[in-house]
Amino acid sequence: MPEKKYFQPEIECAPVEQLFAWQDERLRDTVKRVYENVPYYRNLMDKRGVKPEDIRGRQDLHLLPFLDKNDLREAYPYGLLARPLSDCVRIQSTSGTTGKRVVAFYTQPDIDLWDECCARAIVAAGGDKNDVVHVCYGYGLFTGGPGLNGGSHKVGSLTLPMSSGNTERQIQFLCDLEATILCCTPSYAAYIGEMIAEKGLKHKLKLKAGIFGAEAWSEEMRKSIEESLGIKAHDIYGLTELSGPGVSFECEEQSGLHINEDHFIPEIIDPETGEVLPEGEIGELVFTSITKEAFPLIRYRTRDICKLSRKPCSCGRTHIKMSRPMGRSDDMLIVKGVNVFPSQIETVLINRNYPANYQIIVDRVKNSDTLEVQVEMTNEMFSDSLSAVAAKENELVADLKSMLGIHANVKLVAPKSITRSEGKAQRVIDKRKLH
Repeated sequence: MPEKKYFQPEIECAPVEQLFAWQDERLRDTVKRVYENVPYYRNLMDKRGVKPEDIRGRQDLHLLPFLDKNDLREAYPYGLLARPLSDCVRIQSTSGTTGKRVVAFYTQPDIDLWDECCARAIVAAGGDKNDVVHVCYGYGLFTGGPGLNGGSHKVGSLTLPMSSGNTERQIQFLCDLEATILCCTPSYAAYIGEMIAEKGLKHKLKLKAGIFGAEAWSEEMRKSIEESLGIKAHDIYGLTELSGPGVSFECEEQSGLHINEDHFIPEIIDPETGEVLPEGEIGELVFTSITKEAFPLIRYRTRDICKLSRKPCSCGRTHIKMSRPMGRSDDMLIVKGVNVFPSQIETVLINRNYPANYQIIVDRVKNSDTLEVQVEMTNEMFSDSLSAVAAKENELVADLKSMLGIHANVKLVAPKSITRSEGKAQRVIDKRKLH
């Protein structure tokens, strides 16, 4: 058994009672601070009839109002700032394409804590100061690049700040600089694996681990990436509103993501009623940040669907685990009244040995929803006869009906005909005019 490694063992393996004590104290301080310094929060709390002294600890969290992305847009740009602007040293922003962008603010201590969270993820994936960490998440306003970049620096690893794009150069640096840990979106990792196989360069890779996040991906996709790159693939979770990647991360057990509970208190709620659900129930993930100085968020609705588990982990970390997000309460497709998540479709495709390059097209024809899945064939399949391709399409139609409970049309398309993504893959095109 390899020796277990932690970046901050005294925190990551702290007794649960100690974690709860930290959470209670930090929650009280955060609520008091935002009530006194952020009129937007004070107004929300006053409407609920809640005062800071009503919040003694985690058990009173349910008394506080929720925040969501609409609040962030309404308070844009400075309405949720809890520290003077002169204390802030950086912003990051979401990649949202509609309405006002969400802008998050950071003091230097906020950045230091964020870097530490990402450092924990890198060490949990087997990283240390002897590693070469290749970061091809986007930089700039996107949090992926800066988060893993800062975490790698904290660990003391050699950091390759590649950013996204220019796949030829990515592969050159992966091989020439002998990168050992790859950080990017899972769809881009799959694409890099595909290109490396095409070029016959797998033997030149020194990669041992990957840290992949920013989009949902299935266990089947994980296995496919691990095989194509010869690595162990770890999930990382975060969102700009809370800091960025590093809110939670996978350890070697790969059975859920440890939430950094010294910084974030998680809840699972019923997305319809807002009722807090017990541990183990599936619902919407809500976070309260308890150490952020500039931009603390209380009961922020992530829209991610998952569940929590405090079952002891073989890695020794005591922080609660969240399942990998199963989808989103807002991006979840409702087709003919049935909840459909892209990850379900991906599972069917990868089980049938199709590459993870597909698009889901939803439309409404004569007041009835239609669902079409376009799937790339492998080169071998592309040379098949038309009748063989039709048979494969029918096979997938049956598998998808079994998984989803509704009919989906399947169209097998030529290899590389679906546009590749160097960031988040656009899996769903919804042509229905629902709003």
